[in-house]
Amino acid sequence: MAIARQVLCLSALLSLPHARSQPLRYSVAEEAPSGSLVADVAEDAGLSPAQLSARRARLASEDGRQRLRLDRATGRLVVAERLDREELCAQAPACTLPFELLLADPLQFLRIEVAVRDINDHSPRFPDEQVTLKIAENSNPGLRFAMEVAQDSDVGINSVQGYSISPENEYFSVSFGSRAAGDKYVELVLEKPLDREEQTDVVFSLIATDGGSPPRSGTTQIRIIVLDVNDNTPVFTEDRYIGQILENAPEDSVVLRVMATDLDAGINGDISYQFSQEVGQSESAFAIDPKSGEIKLIKALDFEEAEKHELSVRATDGGGLSAICKVLVEIVDVNDNAPELVVSSFSSSLPENALPGTVVAFFNVKDRDSGANGKITCALEDQLSFFLRSAYKNYYELVTMSTLDREEKEQYIITVRAADMGSPPLTTTHTFTVEISDVNDNAPVFNQTSYTMYVRENNIPTMLVGVVHASDADIGPNAKVTYSLAPVHTAEQPPSSFISVNSENGHVFLLRPLDYEELKHVEVLVIASDAGSPPLSANATVRLVVLDENDNAPLVLHPAQDSSPASSELVPMSAEAGYLVTKVVAVDADSGQNSWLSYHLLKASDPSLFVVGAQSGEVRLRRPVTERDAVKQKLVILVRDNGRPPLSATAALSALLLNDFSDVRLPHSNLTMEVEDNPLTTYLIISLVFVSLLFLASMAAFIAFKMCKRKDLKDGHVIYAANNLQSSLAEAASAGTLPHPYCYEISLTTGSGNSEFKFLKPILPNLPPQRCTVTGGSDGEQDFLHGTLTMEDMLPENAGMLSAEQFNSL
Repeated sequence: MAIARQVLCLSALLSLPHARSQPLRYSVAEEAPSGSLVADVAEDAGLSPAQLSARRARLASEDGRQRLRLDRATGRLVVAERLDREELCAQAPACTLPFELLLADPLQFLRIEVAVRDINDHSPRFPDEQVTLKIAENSNPGLRFAMEVAQDSDVGINSVQGYSISPENEYFSVSFGSRAAGDKYVELVLEKPLDREEQTDVVFSLIATDGGSPPRSGTTQIRIIVLDVNDNTPVFTEDRYIGQILENAPEDSVVLRVMATDLDAGINGDISYQFSQEVGQSESAFAIDPKSGEIKLIKALDFEEAEKHELSVRATDGGGLSAICKVLVEIVDVNDNAPELVVSSFSSSLPENALPGTVVAFFNVKDRDSGANGKITCALEDQLSFFLRSAYKNYYELVTMSTLDREEKEQYIITVRAADMGSPPLTTTHTFTVEISDVNDNAPVFNQTSYTMYVRENNIPTMLVGVVHASDADIGPNAKVTYSLAPVHTAEQPPSSFISVNSENGHVFLLRPLDYEELKHVEVLVIASDAGSPPLSANATVRLVVLDENDNAPLVLHPAQDSSPASSELVPMSAEAGYLVTKVVAVDADSGQNSWLSYHLLKASDPSLFVVGAQSGEVRLRRPVTERDAVKQKLVILVRDNGRPPLSATAALSALLLNDFSDVRLPHSNLTMEVEDNPLTTYLIISLVFVSLLFLASMAAFIAFKMCKRKDLKDGHVIYAANNLQSSLAEAASAGTLPHPYCYEISLTTGSGNSEFKFLKPILPNLPPQRCTVTGGSDGEQDFLHGTLTMEDMLPENAGMLSAEQFNSL
C-alpha cells in the first residue's frame, strides 16, 4: 500500500530552549505494513542521522505503546505495528497519534503528530440480517417505514453513502438522508397499495453502499407481511430524546422515558418498546421497560471509555406498525481519576558541580477526566534546591535552582505533587531520588596547623615519634589521603634522610639515631594529598625537637690532658691561702643540666694544701705554703656533669713550690719522658743531632787540619751539646777546664707539651780558672757530674729551695 508523507508544519523554535512551538505533522494510511515509511524526521528537524544516534533519540507516546519506530541510522519514521484507525479512534472524524521525539545532550524534544488516514476496509452492516414489517393492505401510497441505518466503521467518503433495493419491485422504494440534527435515516416508501389477496408478503434486500474505491456494501433482508387494516402507526412524542447521567450513578438508575402514541384502538393501539439492536451494543449498559418505556442503567458507566451512548428505541403497536426514535444518553463526568505522571527521562545521579538550571527529569502529567476535573497543576513539596519549569503544554522539567554541595547533603528526595481542579481535587505524588555524586572540591585539612614532636637522642632506628592526620570532606577516591614529605632543595642533608612519614596513616618515623649535639631540631613540611583528579593537597609543618641525653663526658681544655706529662704550675713559697694556682677549664657537649659541671679534688699529694672551686674549677691554696711542704705537688681534679647518671673526666696537674722563680728545676725524668712521648720533638731532636754530628765532623776535620799546622796549641775549646754533656763534664773536670757556672732559665707554658729552654748569660761573676779533679767526694756529687743525677734528686725531700750560693757550692 502506497505511503504518502505530508509535512504540514515546521516552524521555528519557541522561546523555551527544548521544544518547538508547532509539532511536525505527518499522515499515514491505516493498515500500512510494519516498516512502511512515514517521514524523514531527521531531514525535517534539521538533524543528521549521526546526531540522532549521538543524542540517543527515541520516541515517547502518551500511552507508552510504540506504534511507530524511529530508525536512528537513517532518521526515518516507520510503522512499527499494524495501525487500525477504527481501533484507535473509533468514529472520530480525525485520528491523530501524538508523541514526542526526545533528544539528549542537550535535552530537547519535538512534538510529532501522525494522522492515520482511513481506508475503505470495512463494509456497511445493518443491525439485523432480516427485518420483518407488517403493513396493512389498506396503507396509502407514500407511507414511509423507518429502517435502521447501516453502520460503517469507516469515516468520511468511506462511510455509507447510499441505499438501494434489490431486486427492484413495484411496491417499495428507498429514501435516505440526514435530519437537521445530523442524524441519518433510511426509509422504505410505499409506492403502490398492497393487496393481501394478491400477495401476502413481499421479500427483497435493502443494500447499503459506501463511497470507497472500490465501494463496499452490506445487505439486510426485508420481509413485508401484508396485514389487514391497521392504518395508524405509533408516533413518538419526540424524534430524539436526550438524557444525562453521572458516570458514578448506581445500577437501576432511570435515565429517561420514551413515549409513543397510536390512534388505533384495541390491540392495534397497544404499544410495546424495545431497543433496536445496534452494532456494538450487544452488551448495552441500558435496559428499557417494554410497557413504560423507561430506560434504566444496568451496569456501571465510565466517562473515560465513552462520553455518550446512542440508542434506538422501536415502538410497535398490536397491529405490527412501529416507529423508531433516537435516544442520546450523555455521561456526566465526575472527578474519579487522579492525575497521572509519566516520566520520560530521569537522571538519578547528579554531580555536585552541576550548574543551576541543569535538567534532572522530564515528565508530563495527564488526567482522564474532562473540564475542570482534567486541569492539572504541578508543584514541588518543600524543596529549595530544585524547581519545576513548564516546557510544553503538560510537560515539565525538573531543574536545579542553585549550586549543590554533596558535603552538605548527599541525597535529595524530591516529591512532585500533581493535583486536578475537581471538587474535591484528586492528587498524585511522584518521588524522585537524586543522588549527588562527589566531585573533588575539598582539599585535605590537617587537624593541626603545625605539629611539635619530641624524641631523645640516640633513639633506635624506625622509631615512631608521632602521627599527623588530615581529613577530606569528599568521599571515595577523592577522600583517600596520602602523606608525603615536601622536597627540600638544599645543599645540606635533607630531612628525608632521617625522617619518614607513612603514606597511608601519617605515622612519622625516624630512620636513624639522632645526636643532639649535631642536630637540636628540624622542621619538615608534610603534604597531604587526596586521590582526586586533579588531586588537591594541604601541608602542615612538623617540628621535631631532639631532647638531650647525658651521652658526653666533660672535656678538659686546661690543663691539657694529652699523652705528655702533666703540666707544672709554679707556686711561690710566699703564697698565702686563697692563692690562685691554676684554673681547670672543661666543657660538656650536652645541654641543660647535663652540661652543668662541678669540680672536685680527687687526689693530691697533700689534700690539705689545695682546694678546688666546685663551680669555677679554680685551684687555690687552702693554707699558706710552709717549708715542710714538698716541692712538687701532684693533683688530680675530677670534673663531673649533672646528668643521670653523671659522667666525669679527670685532669692531672702538678705544682712546684719555689722560693723565687729564678730557682728553676726541671726534673730530668720529665724532660726525658717529654722528649720520648712527643713524636714531633723526637723527630726534631734526631734532625738536630744529625745536623750537629755533620757539623761536628766538619769542625773536627777542620780542627785536625789546623792542629797539624799549629803544634803549639795551648788551650782547647770544647763545644758542649746536650748529647755529650757527661763526657764533656768529665773531661773538663779531669783537665781542669770546667767552664764558669751558667744559669738556665726554664720557661713553662701552661698546656704546652714541650719545654722551652732559654740560655742566659752567667749570673755569677767570672772566677779565675780552677783546676778541678773529681777523685773523691760523695757518690751524689759524682753522679751529678756524670749526668746520672738531677738537681732535684740531690735535694733532700724537705730541704726547700736552694740559694745561688748553695747551688754554686754543689
